[in-house]
Amino acid sequence: MAWEKEIAKLAELVRRDNCNVVVMAGAGISTACGIPDFRSPGTGLYHNLAKLKLPYAEAVFDVDFFRENPKPFYTLASELYPGKFAPSKFHLLLKLLQDKGKLKRVYTQNIDTLERQAGVEADKVIEAHGSFAENHCIDCGKVFEMNVFKKKLEEYNAAAKNAQNDDLWTRCDECEGLIKPRIVFFGENLPKRFFDTWDDDSEELTKLGKKSNTVVIVAGTSLTVYPFAMLPEEVDKHTPRVLVNRECVGDFKANPRDSDIVLETSADDVAQKLVEELGWEEELQTLMTEHGTAENKDVRDELDAIDKKIAKEEEKTVKEEVDTTVSSLTAELGKLGVEDKESKKSLPEKKPNTSK
Repeated sequence: MAWEKEIAKLAELVRRDNCNVVVMAGAGISTACGIPDFRSPGTGLYHNLAKLKLPYAEAVFDVDFFRENPKPFYTLASELYPGKFAPSKFHLLLKLLQDKGKLKRVYTQNIDTLERQAGVEADKVIEAHGSFAENHCIDCGKVFEMNVFKKKLEEYNAAAKNAQNDDLWTRCDECEGLIKPRIVFFGENLPKRFFDTWDDDSEELTKLGKKSNTVVIVAGTSLTVYPFAMLPEEVDKHTPRVLVNRECVGDFKANPRDSDIVLETSADDVAQKLVEELGWEEELQTLMTEHGTAENKDVRDELDAIDKKIAKEEEKTVKEEVDTTVSSLTAELGKLGVEDKESKKSLPEKKPNTSK
């Protein structure tokens, strides 16, 4: 594969003395854990939320809709809540980079907290869209620990068996407002920490210029959601950028740089090849055993295979239906005495009788 040849370039950047790695991650680093991303046709979370009969898919993350009807979000939270999924190889690569003193920061769009579960220190993780790690009241803003919402969610799911859970919402002990995980909903601002930290990090990169030993790895994101998508655009021109994604996207596609490295494959594929290049295989395997990380292919590979199989079966079925219909119509036309033009063409031409 062409992308494998580029791994050596990335490994060389990481090997440098005092190398700092800044990671910008999206849902694609978690698909191998069994967590679907949001926007993939047919398999994304928004597609699968259709069963909740929302006015529109994104309503599940709309703070005004949540205020009126918390049930869809509770349903989604039950599926995604931390503890149900093990970190992927790529998450564990972040932990290895940290252990080697090379991880500066992880900017993530993900709300699943898998970076933290992999062992990445909280001060290195910037959750641009929030996460399940904290809760807050949507009215007065009071902050609550993670277990407050978790406990109520467990009560909600237990009561669901008796269909008596429609009023089991988590409420603030001061104003009775609804409590939800500190995930950024539509209508809410991104965390101030996201902007402040990026201002500091990007300013440092600009000041260092050619002296910087930083490499920026952008992984598993479509780079379509702003302001997160602006981050790679604002990376200093002297800082190498690496894209790990199934296709070239965002600023890597619109404004490619000569120093860019583009690896069009899954995040776990890159994690595996990179640790092999760096000689960290045993350490990765140890972490995988500790965290229960399965040696599975990215679930999207399996979904792609299923989609192709379904498409092939559908094509076969349609052809059979068309052939059957044509045969039936031909038979009916024959009964009515209507000639088949194609059949007529194949008959020998009748010559006029010239005998006297």
